[in-house]
Amino acid sequence: MNHNNNSIPKDVFLGSKENISADATSGFIVFLLALPLSLGIAKASDFPPLMGLITAIIGGLIVSFISGSRLTIKGPAAGLIVIVVSAVAAFGGGEQGWHLALGAMLVAGVVQILFGVFKLGKLVDFFPLSAVHGMLAAIGMIIIFKQIPVLLDVDPPMTKGKSPFQLIASVPDFIAHLDPKATIVGLVSFAIMMFWNKIPNSFLKKIPAALVVLIIAIPAELLMDFQTTEPKYALVHIGNLMENIKVNVSLDGISQFGTFIKFVIMFALVGSLESLFTVKAIDIIDPYKRKSNANKDLIAIGIGNTIAAILGGLPMISEVARSSANVNNGAKTRWANFFHGFFILVFVLFASHLIELIPNTALAAMLISVGIKLAHPKEFIHIFKIGKEQLAIFLVTIFFTLYEDLLVGIAAGMLLKIIIHLVNGAPFSSLFKAPATVSFNDNHYILEIEKSALFSNFLGIKSRLEAIPQGMNLTIDFSKTKLVDHSVMENIEHFIHSYSSDGGTVEVVGLERHTSLSNHPLSTRKKK
Repeated sequence: MNHNNNSIPKDVFLGSKENISADATSGFIVFLLALPLSLGIAKASDFPPLMGLITAIIGGLIVSFISGSRLTIKGPAAGLIVIVVSAVAAFGGGEQGWHLALGAMLVAGVVQILFGVFKLGKLVDFFPLSAVHGMLAAIGMIIIFKQIPVLLDVDPPMTKGKSPFQLIASVPDFIAHLDPKATIVGLVSFAIMMFWNKIPNSFLKKIPAALVVLIIAIPAELLMDFQTTEPKYALVHIGNLMENIKVNVSLDGISQFGTFIKFVIMFALVGSLESLFTVKAIDIIDPYKRKSNANKDLIAIGIGNTIAAILGGLPMISEVARSSANVNNGAKTRWANFFHGFFILVFVLFASHLIELIPNTALAAMLISVGIKLAHPKEFIHIFKIGKEQLAIFLVTIFFTLYEDLLVGIAAGMLLKIIIHLVNGAPFSSLFKAPATVSFNDNHYILEIEKSALFSNFLGIKSRLEAIPQGMNLTIDFSKTKLVDHSVMENIEHFIHSYSSDGGTVEVVGLERHTSLSNHPLSTRKKK
């Protein structure tokens, strides 16, 4: 439901009193979701589980008040597990790997601050959407592969050093060595995560599935006496918060310069991309249609990551699932994010003994459900419907991410997309610069784009669009372009939505001279 400008909630301290009920309620519900996920993400990342909670606390109590978005929830993300666990392993594994990985995180946090200061939030539009979705799907697959043995409660050394392909090949061996009691808890937890939102009772559906898992898994663990009958690795162990609040970061990893820089780039790039996509998505579903400041949000995330790295926490982003839950549960301002962090802090200080009753198989079930959402078969079908060439880019990105790493994967996807554009007639001279002219006549702006409009040259097109005043009549003319790719089509669609919501009108012309590469309304268009 849309609200008029007079009803937009006041921000920061002016809005704390009038919105405290709605924001505290939503913050509490998000806390119930974030607590087990933060633990699971930390454990899957080879970080001490407590460090996932420390990141969520920092994201709530500190980052809330400096962020550029009002409704996003800041905390550790499943999408960064792959990078974090790779960094820990590359720096020697164990406690040493954790301390040295924090060094790369610290520098990446500073880089994110610089991204925001130099207004590089727009760089999110440089990456082709099919490659980005491929990267996320590959991350989902890796999460699934790595959490299957945890779900089966096998001895951790059985998985050490295995690549994603080796992990999936080892599943029969994992099944042969599964722990029956812990696996039952994991499978029941997984079923709840996958099917809870499909139950017909609307009241029960409002209870977060993650909370239902804890309500069932903890008593089951107590009933089966995991603490005396199961191995130590079957349960979560977090320790005392106050004893662990200290400087944990080490910059000694810079001696491995190539590895260090590689992970700085991966932390900064992937974390920033995920955050920016989340901010864009939450702006669309914000009932008050407020616009976030992407660059300010990057600065806030960078500050949060710098603090988290010093204390030993995981990297944080604006996390999409928790942010969506925040909006859906009636949050109105940034105070909801604050309360989510506050409730986690209170729980860790006064009820940490309850956390140590959580079976790791239950946390694995939660993470596998997250991985399935990222790599769901529907995602493959959706990409295929946009175009066969988009599916090729998507699959190539997945393969090289699984085979090598995220940077190689997304680079391979981008390279393939450029090759496809050249084959489809895009002039080489327009790969990174699109001739675009703006004219004005009688309260009417016209943006004419020549040669080609591609993901790789869209930043120039976007700068022209952003220079046009709000509330005008605008025509975007593609009649002189030879090729308009899917990423540009989708970004133009988002621009039209945003510009129209501010009182302007946008008309797109010239595409009737192009052939669509599929039946999808936002497919790549090639001139006849």
